[in-house]
Amino acid sequence: MKKLLLIIFIGLTQLSGFPQTNYKKIKVSKNIELLRISDHVYIHISYAELPGFGRFPSNGMIYINEGKAFLFDTPATDSLTKILVSWIIDSMKLKIAGFVPNHWHDDCMGGLRYLQSVGITSYANQMTIEIARTKGLPVPTHGFKDSLSLNLGDKVIDCYYFGPGHTPDNIVVWIPSEKILFGGCMVKELNATGLGNITDADLNEWPKTIDKVTDRFKTAKIVIPGHGQFGGLELLQHTRELLTK
Repeated sequence: MKKLLLIIFIGLTQLSGFPQTNYKKIKVSKNIELLRISDHVYIHISYAELPGFGRFPSNGMIYINEGKAFLFDTPATDSLTKILVSWIIDSMKLKIAGFVPNHWHDDCMGGLRYLQSVGITSYANQMTIEIARTKGLPVPTHGFKDSLSLNLGDKVIDCYYFGPGHTPDNIVVWIPSEKILFGGCMVKELNATGLGNITDADLNEWPKTIDKVTDRFKTAKIVIPGHGQFGGLELLQHTRELLTK
C-alpha cells in the first residue's frame, strides 16, 4: 500500500507540469470539447450517457500537419462524430486524411459508419477488423498486424500492437515529432482507482502489454488515456500498479 501511495504521489507531482487549465479548451457542442496540447495535437473529449455510469467522457486525438488532420478514435455515436468532423472541416479548415481506432468498442469507432459515409479512409489492427466483422459492426478499410507507419505531410504517425489489455485488439499511437503517446483505454488516468470496463479485458496479458509499451516509449512527454486527464509516463506506472492490485 505504501508503494502504491508513493507511486501515485510521484505521479501527481509529475502531473503538476500538465495542469489541464493551462491548455486551451474549445467547446464544440454540449457534448464535445477540444483541448489543444501542442501546436499540432488536440485531444477531443466527447460525452455520452452510459448505463450505470451516467454522463461519461471519452478521449480521442487529432493530429494536424500541413492543412490536414488525422483522427484517432471517434465519439461513441455517428451523430456526435458528425459534429466533430464538421468542426474540424468547417471551423479548423482542415481536410481529414484518415482515421485509426484504438480498439473495437463504441468509444473508439462508434462513429465509423459516418466517417465511411463521407469518404474518410480508416486503418485498424487486423484483429479489430475481424472482431468488427464478427459483431456486424462497420469494418475499417485497411488492416495491419504488428505495426503501421502513416505519413501526414512530412510527419510520421506510428501505430503499434503490443498485445491484449483492455481488449484483445487495443493498440497505441506514437507521434514521434511531438513525443506524444495515445494509449487509449489500456492506459488509466491518475485519478482512476480501478480498471473500468474489463468485460473484454485480458487481465493476464495486460500487465505484460503495459510493460512493453513502457519500455518502448521512455521518451514520451505526454501520455493520453482513453478517459480522463492526460499526463506523462506516470500514467503507465499507475496502470501497471492497478493491474497488480
